[in-house]
This record gives sequence, structure tokens and C-alpha cells, in this order.
Amino acid sequence: MRIVERSYAERDREALIAAGVHPLLARLYAARRIRSKAELDPAPERLIPPARLTHAGDAARLLADSIAAQKKLLIVADYDADGATACALGVRALRAMGARVEYLVPDRFVLGYGLSPELVELAAQRAPDLLITVDNGIASIEGVARANELGIATLITDHHLPGEALPRAAAIVNPNQPGCGFPSKALAGVGVMFYVMLALRAELRARGAFGERPEPNLAALTDLVALGTVADVVPLDANNRILVAQGLKRLRAGKAQAGVKALLRIAGRDPRQATSFDLGFIAGPRLNAAGRLADMSLGVECLVTDDEARAANIAQQLEQLNRERRAIESGMLEQARAAAEALAAQDAEPRAAYSFFEAGWHQGVVGIVASRLRERLHRPVICFAPAADPTNAGANAGPNSGLLRGSGRSVAGFHLRDCLDLVSKRAPGLILRFGGHAQAAGLTLREADLERFAACFERAAAELATPEAFNPVLETDGALDSAYYTIDVVRMLDEQIWGQAFPQPLFCDTFEVETQRVVGERHLKLRLVKDGRRIEAMRFGALDPLPARVRAAYRLSINEFNGLKSVQLNVEHFEPAAPR
Repeated sequence: MRIVERSYAERDREALIAAGVHPLLARLYAARRIRSKAELDPAPERLIPPARLTHAGDAARLLADSIAAQKKLLIVADYDADGATACALGVRALRAMGARVEYLVPDRFVLGYGLSPELVELAAQRAPDLLITVDNGIASIEGVARANELGIATLITDHHLPGEALPRAAAIVNPNQPGCGFPSKALAGVGVMFYVMLALRAELRARGAFGERPEPNLAALTDLVALGTVADVVPLDANNRILVAQGLKRLRAGKAQAGVKALLRIAGRDPRQATSFDLGFIAGPRLNAAGRLADMSLGVECLVTDDEARAANIAQQLEQLNRERRAIESGMLEQARAAAEALAAQDAEPRAAYSFFEAGWHQGVVGIVASRLRERLHRPVICFAPAADPTNAGANAGPNSGLLRGSGRSVAGFHLRDCLDLVSKRAPGLILRFGGHAQAAGLTLREADLERFAACFERAAAELATPEAFNPVLETDGALDSAYYTIDVVRMLDEQIWGQAFPQPLFCDTFEVETQRVVGERHLKLRLVKDGRRIEAMRFGALDPLPARVRAAYRLSINEFNGLKSVQLNVEHFEPAAPR
């Protein structure tokens, strides 16, 4: 992997400093193409207006009519953090606006992803008048058709890329659908639902539906928007950064939902000091654990309840599920790495794309394993697990249905969903279902077709990939003066909004390695020397020893031991440096 430094325009850095931005932040923001302090303003008034989101007004009128007629609404959620937060936000907002609303989360191990005809049949048992999808539905042509046959209307709210045809729903709100001019294509599913609720409130206001009652405060739900947006790893463009900033503001003020606070507290984090890192790497995985190993209804309930004790109890259950997930992941990853090493030994050159499968793998964890292998191989990776028999229930149901469910992760510059689309066109019927984004996708195929799929996938990837996509580059923010190795600077950095496409600062300097020793069996504790100053550092999850002199890419963090806090460098990558 080659370490490079992000470039920036000096005039942008100087303009930010002149506007009062801290010099270090000015440099970091300029490298992320921020040109003025105004672009950093998190005021909600700067959000793109809901009227610009195609069909948000149609959705608002459909919902307002349903509320007026006291029709029964049923939210059909997805089983990840984005889907759970979108569902909880919808339930809370719609109930605050007088709707009769319930929710349904599909069993991912039996019904799979999206509004399938089978899920519609299950939903119909609750006799809804309107189905509302969140974070899914854009590819559910057959499911919407079945709902129409049953006389059930459908409102789709989604952010995934559509196929060639759209479902015949009553309304579709998706910034990525054809003809939608909404400037932010990066909205998460929870962001789309939040916008629909903003449009609905405006519609009800215009109808005078609130009367003497106060209007619902939708800003009170931005902690859910922030959690789902960061956890779904969508690009943090200007609009998404405002949404995340508003959510973190509520968290830090102690005004978040009971469930969000409980998810952080169970991991030993203080909600009043919450960061975007806490959302993506602390609360998000614990919420996702419900959908990976059990039933995401548990996660939704955690976010819907106002009972602090109930939320804490559910968070404890989610914590246990997350521990189980980590244990399962560890075993699967060991098998996957062995398989990758075996392929490397037999292949003269690295493959353009990889497919992995083990009969004992857990369907809910293959996405994480694919992500880990993608980082290791720097190639698109899809990991498969047996799909459960739909005649039974649960993740470990048997016998095997004869189907595989795969989850894929891609590298920057390679569009995974487009690659799967090409495979499906060249080999009709090979992929039974697929969908997703540029960087992540899911699919279903027959176990007997795995070898043929792997060959087709690799061939298509080789054709679509550019040479740059497979040459790993680690972007850093360059050198950092050791005068900035202070707790105040670390806290200042942590308070900012970082995430996908707006990365957390990563610095790079040359150090002498004075000492290094293994701690916790899996990590290296280091003492580095720069300009005569000794600095404590950690290399997490890696035991390969460092040479005497290194060029290291690192992040600043705070280490707390026996009540004392100190700055620590977390080394993420290194390469040997030339001796003095």
C-alpha cells in the first residue's frame, strides 16, 4: 500500500483561518475541499428543502389522507441500523402526527431482503391499508404487484439504486430514482424517511390539521437520523453533515432517544461526549447485531421505547448479541483468510474479484467478513452462506434450501452493483436477486451455480475495473507538528463530523521505534521517538514487528489508565523509512 498526502489549495486554508477556523482544522478542511466557513455551518436552515425531493409531496398527501381517514399504516423495515433507525423515526413521527401505525421487520434468514410477495402475504395478516417501506422497496416489483392485488397501497422510501423498472407503488421517494433532481444523492434510508416526515408535517400544517395542538418537533428525532446515516456508511456530503451535526448536538445535550443513549452507555461511552465515531463503531454495530443474529424488531423496540429501564434492558441484550457476533466473525474470518492464502499460493496473479463460501458460515455475518477480506485483498469480495429453508424459521433453520445468500464489498472506484448487473445480463437466471450500492451489494443464487457465478463475476470485474482501482493508496493529512499532540487537540478533532467521503484525520510522520511489545495477545504497544520527543503508540490487531525506523500513518487518541489521560498514537499502517 502506498502512502500519499492529500492535497489542498493554500488559498482555501488561508480563507478558513481568516474566518476564525483553527489552523489545524483549516488545513484538514481545505484538504476535504471546504472553501469557506459557511460550508461548515450546521444550521438546519441550510438543509436542502423537502420540496426538492421528487414525490415527497405526493407521499405527504398520501399519508395526510390516510391519517385523516384513520387508515392503518404498516412500516416494512430493513434489518440493518439504517432500516431500524428509519423505522423508529417513522413510528415516532407518524404517531406524533396522529397516525395509526405499526411496524414489521422481515426475518432476513427466511424472507431475505426487501418487500417480497411472501412478506406482503405476512403483512396482509395485519390488514394494513398502506405499506410504507423504509431503506428498501425500490427493487420490489413483484412484492408491490402482490400488494396491489390484495388492495393494499404502497409507499416506497428508499435510497438504493433502482433497476431498469420501478415498482407500481402509489408513491416512490428515492433521491436516486430517475428524474429526481435532489442535490444530495447520498441520503441514507433514515434521511429519506426524515424528509418525508418533514414534507408530511408541512402538508398537515397547510391543512390546519394540528389545530391548537403544537406541531411535532421533528428535530427531536435527528439523533436517529445521525445514527442511521453514519452506521450505513453513506458519503457525508454537506447535507448529511448537517443532519449528523444536529443529531450529535441533541446527544451531547442529553436530549437523545432513550435507546440511543442506552446503546452508548452499555459500551461505556458517555452520550454527552458522543462523536461520529461512537455512532459508527459503538452504537451502530450493537444495533446491527440484532439483525445479524436474531430479529431486528429488538433493535427497533430499543429505539421506539421511551422507558429508560426498558431501553437499558434491550441494550444489554444487544450487547450480548454483539459479543456473539464477534466470536462468530472471528472463526469465519480465520477460515476466509486461509482460503484467500490458498488461492494466493495457486494463482500467478491476484484475481480481479473473489467469491468465498463455507457451508458453516452464518448468513448474518458474511458482509463483515467480506469487508475484512476486501481490506486485505484490495479487490471486490463476495462471501456466501447457505440460505435458510423458508419452510422453517431462524438463521440456523434446516435443511438447506439449496440457495446461497451473498454479501459483497467493493474497493473505491469499482461499482459492485453495476458489475452484478452485467453478470445478470450475460447469464440470465444465474443471479436470482441482487441489489445495493457501488460499494456494497447483496445477492441470492443457487448453490449449484456458485462456481459458474464466481467465474462470471471475476471476468466482469476484470473488464470493468480500472488499473487505479486495484492499486491501494492510503491517503493521509501529512505530517503533524508534535506541539499538536495534546488532549485539547484530540478533543477538538473528535468534536468534528467525520465519516465516509469526509474522512477522520490520518497523519503521517517518520519515527524511531524505541520499544515494542505484545499486549492483549493481539496488539503491539509501541514507544516512538520524533524530534527527540517520546510518544506512546498502539498498533491494534496486528503483531508484525516494526523496523527500527518507520514512516507511519496514525490517528490521535486519548488513552486513559488509572484515571490519568494522555495522548496516544494509533498506528494504522507503516512502511520502512530510510536510516538517517
